[in-house]
Amino acid sequence: MEFYQEETGVLQRIVGWIVDIVAVIALAWFMVYAFGEQTEISGQSMMPTLSGGDRVLVNRLAYDLWDPARFDVVVFTREDGKTNIKRVIGLPGETVQIVSGSIFINGERLESDEALSYVALAGLAENPVILDEDEYFLLGDNRDSSEDSRFANIGNVKRSRIRGKVWFRMFPIRRIGPVR
Repeated sequence: MEFYQEETGVLQRIVGWIVDIVAVIALAWFMVYAFGEQTEISGQSMMPTLSGGDRVLVNRLAYDLWDPARFDVVVFTREDGKTNIKRVIGLPGETVQIVSGSIFINGERLESDEALSYVALAGLAENPVILDEDEYFLLGDNRDSSEDSRFANIGNVKRSRIRGKVWFRMFPIRRIGPVR
């Protein structure tokens, strides 16, 4: 009788662990899909940070609680309905200008990672671009191969068009990890 009770106790613990694991996985899945989304990168405009074919998780809740910050990587919907991923450079109320390959915010040179600082083509930002109180200036990390706020078809991006913050790369497995 004692052996039977011992065996039943072990079986109950195993079943308990399985139920706990399934519950945690279900909760994690719910959190990711209720407050986030999964997006696949197309194109090379965010190289070297993100590459075409990368799959990333987007936190949709982040910007319900906070505003986008400078250097955040965000997902936004363009005027034509397409989805893009770019990096926040200019914040609401600021003036952005690109002079001799350098980005200036309110007349001061923007200090950033050397790989992200040089901009060969100024586009619309050749002249000062003044952002409204609900607009952001976004650039791709691959400045020479990015359709972004420097061009009229994208321009300044309204806050209402920003869908969320890219925070984690899921695929490819060899590059899995947080997106900075």
